[in-house]
Amino acid sequence: MLYQRVLFTVVALPLGIIAIMAGGWIFAAVVAAILARAVWEYAALFRAGGAQPSRIMLLGGLLAIYSARYITAFEFDDWLLPLIVAMTLVTHLVQFERGRDHAGTDFAATLSGIFYVGLLGSYMLLIRLIPSGEWWFMLTLFAVMLADTSAYFVGSAFGKHRLAPHLSPKKSWEGYIGGVILTTIGMPLFLWLFRQFGLPETPSFSLLNAALLGFVISILPTLGDLGISMIKREMHQKDTSDLLPGHGGVLDRIDSWLWAMPIGYYLIVLLFLNSH
Repeated sequence: MLYQRVLFTVVALPLGIIAIMAGGWIFAAVVAAILARAVWEYAALFRAGGAQPSRIMLLGGLLAIYSARYITAFEFDDWLLPLIVAMTLVTHLVQFERGRDHAGTDFAATLSGIFYVGLLGSYMLLIRLIPSGEWWFMLTLFAVMLADTSAYFVGSAFGKHRLAPHLSPKKSWEGYIGGVILTTIGMPLFLWLFRQFGLPETPSFSLLNAALLGFVISILPTLGDLGISMIKREMHQKDTSDLLPGHGGVLDRIDSWLWAMPIGYYLIVLLFLNSH
């Protein structure tokens, strides 16, 4: 299992870095494909439990939000988001009239997927679109990866107290705390490393900001992992799919990213870029 995870990361990470640094439509297309696959797996989870979320609305709503964010950031939100809610409701009202007795549950599943995967996932794009976005994205991504990896190894070595025994029995408080400490310490080292490859030496890219980003990212996105685990447990599924060797599905891989990217975006925009 660990061998497969490491092998996949060794292959996928360089390709991901190329897309991040390329930016533009290449990066936008790669992220759109990732989110589309993730929302498809989200639908499959609920369908395994008997619900029937609309895959057409899931994909359509996700791509509508994503395209609007790519073109104008938040400018279309005031009318686009209510429109998506209304169209999703109409879709399931029609299904109810056609005999689907649980259309209300389906509506909730569809809407949650659009907003949880689509809306939160769009911040992957928004981070890349801010000044020096390639480096901010890399720092946020590596903070998530460092938090996950360090929590895994610390927990494997020292974990005794379960963090969430019903949702994720392998996670421990020792691993969680170890992940927070090592990520907070480690992110300034990544900042220094990225500077050797062209990261600008500006006040916003300070060692303190890197440590703060690592601290916050290591604390909160675990909830994203536990959230998807909650759905998987209820639907009696081990993984969201078997697409990625050693990782399960795309949604399994990005569940923490869906929390980390919005958190990282607002830290960067509201605090780091405005403090100088």
